[in-house]
Amino acid sequence: MKFIYKGIGLISILFIVSSCSFSKKQTMNKAEANDSCKIEVVVLDPGHFHASLLQKDALAVINDTIRIYAPEGIGVNQYLESIDSYNHRPKSPTTWKKQVYTGEDYLQKMLSDHKGDVVILAGNNQKKTRYIIESIKAGYNVLADKPLAINSQDFQLLTEAYLLAQQKGLLLYDLMTERYDILNIIEKELLHQTELFGELQKGSPDNPSVIMESVHHFFKKVSGKPLVRPAWYYDIAQQGEGIADVTTHLIDLINWQCFPDEAIHYQSDVKVLSAKHWPTPITLAEFSQSTQTDSFPIYLNQYIKNDVLEVMANGSLNYTVKGIYMGMKVTWNYMPPVHGGDTFTSIKKGSKATLKIVQNEKNGFVKELYIQKKPNIDSHAFETQLQKTIEQLQESYPFLSVKNKSNGIYLIDIPQEYRLGHEEHFSKVAKAFLHYIRNKNIPEWENENTLTKYYITTTAVEMAKKENK
Repeated sequence: MKFIYKGIGLISILFIVSSCSFSKKQTMNKAEANDSCKIEVVVLDPGHFHASLLQKDALAVINDTIRIYAPEGIGVNQYLESIDSYNHRPKSPTTWKKQVYTGEDYLQKMLSDHKGDVVILAGNNQKKTRYIIESIKAGYNVLADKPLAINSQDFQLLTEAYLLAQQKGLLLYDLMTERYDILNIIEKELLHQTELFGELQKGSPDNPSVIMESVHHFFKKVSGKPLVRPAWYYDIAQQGEGIADVTTHLIDLINWQCFPDEAIHYQSDVKVLSAKHWPTPITLAEFSQSTQTDSFPIYLNQYIKNDVLEVMANGSLNYTVKGIYMGMKVTWNYMPPVHGGDTFTSIKKGSKATLKIVQNEKNGFVKELYIQKKPNIDSHAFETQLQKTIEQLQESYPFLSVKNKSNGIYLIDIPQEYRLGHEEHFSKVAKAFLHYIRNKNIPEWENENTLTKYYITTTAVEMAKKENK
């Protein structure tokens, strides 16, 4: 093992430390006190590129020097390389400095050093829930990348973690970036314009009121470079199934958009109705291209059939929230088609109109937001109300406009220059988290709704396993 000092990068677990104290301020000048009050970051076992994205841009309240604890390997190396690239880019370079400890006892070393107040996780999901509970036991706040739990055992541990965090006055927060997508923000606004949208319909098992579908790809580019996945990413015991992973964003959006500021209790407000899953075939050549390893690890042998790795990355589930029917589907392909990309569809059905977000080949794989009036609604009255609503929203979002497409469908036009990319959403989450830490004013519904989200996903995983037997 070794302890070295370098530049800084990707995070799986970050410890954010406030080193400011009243006694220090008494003996320091103003500049020294301000520097002392900056938050310090510790990184544990980096394993997912989402961690580095939290550090893509400098945050004024965070100290440039960051401590990193990790086992030696591809994960920490890729993390450090990502941060180095941010430090050396020509435009707005960061100034991260790294203090790195590598060794098999990295977790124990981090806990015994006790250098921080907050832990941020983005890595191996098999370890994540344990990292969460151990960090909270030690007195740390936690910011974790999804998923926080991938099976029913993890969910039980997560409920204990939230209870313990509440008892200790600590914050456990899920890294939900999709809330900062401007299309999702505007859709939420329109969803609650009852004169335009009406009331969210109840739906039925065969015709849910809310439908979400997403298609992702294992091999893609991030920050302009081919993404190298760790081999464990293809092990559902370590990464989790598709319906335990990507669906966390979809369920979070439903809770946040359809039931704003409402607590959703999984014990009484939710029913998981059905779930199923199916595999994505990955050849050794594809696996090697994605992970830069020459062979399948032994732990993947149980998923290999006829020399092809079957990754249970796809799934669908149906459930209700407060009597409203929800349906979702997530699909993972190995690689997008030429000139292709990820796709996404969101449908929310109201009594007067339906809201749709569509990202597909026809749209150039760019998300667009549409509203479609119901057939029984007068066209002129609907268009008048739509224009009135858009004019009201323009007070906060002056770039908004509406275009009549055809057959009662209207594009809610949001110019590209007003849309942040997915990578920019991470700093938004970090700033919100730091605000909650400092002001201790996180909404009461956040914790309850996060637990409900993971109850749905982990229950669906168990249900899908039984369905396949």
